[in-house]
Amino acid sequence: MIHINESKESGLVNIRGGVQREVLPVAPLVVERAIKPAGARISAGTDAEAVAAWLVEYQDSPQTLKSYRRETERLLLWLESKQLTLGALDREMLRQFELFLADPQPYEHWVGPSKPRHHPQWRPFRGGLSPASRRQSLIILQGLFSWLVEAGWVSHNPFRLMRDKSRRLSNHSQRIERYLERGLWEWFWQWLNRPLALGQSSRAEYEQIRRQFIFSFAYLLAPRISEMADARMGDFQMVEGRWWWSVVGKGSKIARVPLPEDMQECLARWRKYLGLNAWPDHADESPVIRALDGCRGIGHNQLYRLIRDTFLQAADALENEGGLPAYIAALRKATPHWLRHTSITHQAQAGISLRHLAESARHARLDTTSRYLHTEDDEWHREQQRHRLTP
Repeated sequence: MIHINESKESGLVNIRGGVQREVLPVAPLVVERAIKPAGARISAGTDAEAVAAWLVEYQDSPQTLKSYRRETERLLLWLESKQLTLGALDREMLRQFELFLADPQPYEHWVGPSKPRHHPQWRPFRGGLSPASRRQSLIILQGLFSWLVEAGWVSHNPFRLMRDKSRRLSNHSQRIERYLERGLWEWFWQWLNRPLALGQSSRAEYEQIRRQFIFSFAYLLAPRISEMADARMGDFQMVEGRWWWSVVGKGSKIARVPLPEDMQECLARWRKYLGLNAWPDHADESPVIRALDGCRGIGHNQLYRLIRDTFLQAADALENEGGLPAYIAALRKATPHWLRHTSITHQAQAGISLRHLAESARHARLDTTSRYLHTEDDEWHREQQRHRLTP
């Protein structure tokens, strides 16, 4: 059974039994057993407060903060279940933790459906993590421990003892593979725009048109899920006769992205369906993506589930049509972030320059954008055809 005590005075949460609820976004956990090391250089009294001090460094990047908090709280909760502290994490315990990430047990204590964090059925996992997700978790935690060593909170970084550290825990760019190939995207977009069956309700029509707009938005502008959910009509602005999308991205950085003609048409069509003028006013603070009432916005998690459910429905449809097994498997694995990868990859394939592609994607480094380039593979494959069994 899971037991949770909440401290109203501090706004922090005391953990007992392996799972916790969050009260404050930057300091969600307090492990009462933790003892402050003698040489600590931070004002923390517990492991959780030390982690919270690290998380504060990312408070200007909400999505990064959310990701880092998720991975660090999983580690803290696991350590608490073992009655260990951060300083006790050694190479062998780290190996056990990596196995735990792949298969959290006991299942009922750690795994559950998506629920608000205050809900009694909230759990830290939706299921075991994939190899890529485990690798990302370890990268994040390696950064945490490097900081904790400098802070004098722990004496060593167990991640440095991993033999395959250079392969698994490197932040060097890797080529993006999680995207929909061109042929699959073309089938998916055609499926998404199939006419509704006769006799469908007005709600079904609204959901279909909204879904078409969401996927066109995601494909044409490569937004992150939070950027889509938070978008306002007034973010689409005309400057010197050209339409742009103004967006606040990672690190609270403001950027402008040009609107392709197809996006302009999709936006105008969506607004007309909502009973609005074709083009928004610059002061319009109403949400772009809306709930079933056509007025309220929708949350990040709701939008995530909508996109994910659409991919699963498409996978079923493609399977019924006898589609390629690899395409069906891709749709079943696809998440909303795949749409961003798909957009950037297809833009690169269309010949958009690396510099402009990086600006549209809002990457701080060109080598991040270069992961989406597959032109060298194409050229390599063409040249390799010269190698024949006979001249």
